[in-house]
Amino acid sequence: MRVTSISAVAAVERTPSILGGAMIIGGTIVGAGMFSLPVIMSGLWFYGSIAVLLFAWFCTLHSGLMILEANLNYREGASFSTITRDLLGRSWNRLNGLSIVFVLYTLTYAYISASGSVIHHTAQSLGFDLSSRLGGLAFTLLVAFIVWLSTTAVSRMTTLVFGAKILAFFLTFGGLLGHVQSATLLNVDGGDKHYWPYLLVTLPFCLTSFGFHGNVPSLMKHYGKDPRRIRACLFAGTLLALGLYLVWLLCSMGNIPRDAFKDVARQGGNIDVLIGALGSRLNSANIDLLLTFFSNFAVACSFLGVTLGLFDYLADVLGCEDTPMGRLKTAASTFLPPMLCGWLCPEGFLHAIGFAGLAATLWAVITPALLARASRKRFGSPHYRVWGGTPMIILILIFGGLCAISHLLFMFDCLPVWK
Repeated sequence: MRVTSISAVAAVERTPSILGGAMIIGGTIVGAGMFSLPVIMSGLWFYGSIAVLLFAWFCTLHSGLMILEANLNYREGASFSTITRDLLGRSWNRLNGLSIVFVLYTLTYAYISASGSVIHHTAQSLGFDLSSRLGGLAFTLLVAFIVWLSTTAVSRMTTLVFGAKILAFFLTFGGLLGHVQSATLLNVDGGDKHYWPYLLVTLPFCLTSFGFHGNVPSLMKHYGKDPRRIRACLFAGTLLALGLYLVWLLCSMGNIPRDAFKDVARQGGNIDVLIGALGSRLNSANIDLLLTFFSNFAVACSFLGVTLGLFDYLADVLGCEDTPMGRLKTAASTFLPPMLCGWLCPEGFLHAIGFAGLAATLWAVITPALLARASRKRFGSPHYRVWGGTPMIILILIFGGLCAISHLLFMFDCLPVWK
């Protein structure tokens, strides 16, 4: 009996569940940044926002699958650095590597900053006095320990936290579904009926809202060269995130009139302002407590997913072995720089998220399309090929170009914004 039990455990470890991988992807995507979507997309409003989100989901999912297609031609554990250097050359690899490191380090710092603020607010609600610096430091050390253990540990923890986050999400905002007004959702009483001029400004934020691409090599390391299972993880994780985004837009835009979002935007569009606008329609004493729980889970999920992608990338670049000491060196390289920034400047979450958008366009959209094209020329498609052929690659490149141009125009105040 004991031999049978050990064999069964070994079999489970050799074939990790698709649910765990999907939770890594979904947990990485859906974070505290989702609160910015209704504010940014209020000009485009509900039906236009659905169309843009579907388009962004389609493009980012397929750019992730293109990373998988190229990655399958290399050893397990090979990350962007190895693949890009071999297929696109050293110069492009340096540019791509800088964008990856910049984005992932920036997002890691952003979530250290966010976790400190959330833990500080949570401690205050429980009657404790804990500074955001100490809260962010303690939470980061916990995440670093989980990432240091293994990808399996991250998968199991993300599954647990993501499930709790979904529960907290529906407990917090489920009441809003019953108060959705069709007149509000359709903007019947709104004076301005122009929507499409606000399309371009939403594209970079939609791209950032579907950022999971750093985790694709981690999934291959976790599952081995099994494109069917990894593809299922990517599809399920991104589709789950899309569903949560659509529910969130329905709840917010079905309760807050379009014109009222101008005031939310003028006040900075931060989480507390938006929740205050929603809370005035809920009239529930429990909204703050539920929101606190949801914020904790949202930050934890994204924090785990983003740092896992950065960890595996640095392990490949630095050549650190997959041993306890090697993983400790990688963990130090992953967490110490953003921890220092988080200690020196603990309130930089929104600014950090904004700076990450343009660089993400390069390595999360443009580079995957180029990798797929170069991989097909050199290897063919012995393991897996993304459907659509050259037209699909062109579509992804166009999407990346539009996001980059839109982001630059937004930075220089050259796009109309609903405010």
